[in-house]
Amino acid sequence: MNPQHVTLLLVLGLVIWVLGTFYFAHAAPAIMETTDRAYWVSFALSPLLSAAICIAIVRWCQIPSADWASAMVLLTLPGMIGEAVVLSHLGTFMPRMHATSGGKYAAFLFATYAVVLGLAEFVSLRAIR
Repeated sequence: MNPQHVTLLLVLGLVIWVLGTFYFAHAAPAIMETTDRAYWVSFALSPLLSAAICIAIVRWCQIPSADWASAMVLLTLPGMIGEAVVLSHLGTFMPRMHATSGGKYAAFLFATYAVVLGLAEFVSLRAIR
């Protein structure tokens, strides 16, 4: 990847994280503090939607498959760092979310990042063979 791709991916990752954080700050009660069914549906769909967005970005940037793992790390790194801050100050960043929902939110995030990064690693490893 060239330096412009690195910068673009980091910036896009930051923008995605900020937008996602604002969305969850508003919608968290409807997702985290509702029925188990609604939570698990969202839990399943969020990683898929996030992965689709990230795949669209790396394809748009024409990143070779062998570099997808690195590209996805660059896309997710701002969010992972940002979420560490959010989770450590949940009441400040997610005032509508009950404190006891913090673990559910963290699990939601962990699953999303794991699916996105795992998929990228799978694609990269297949391309290297």
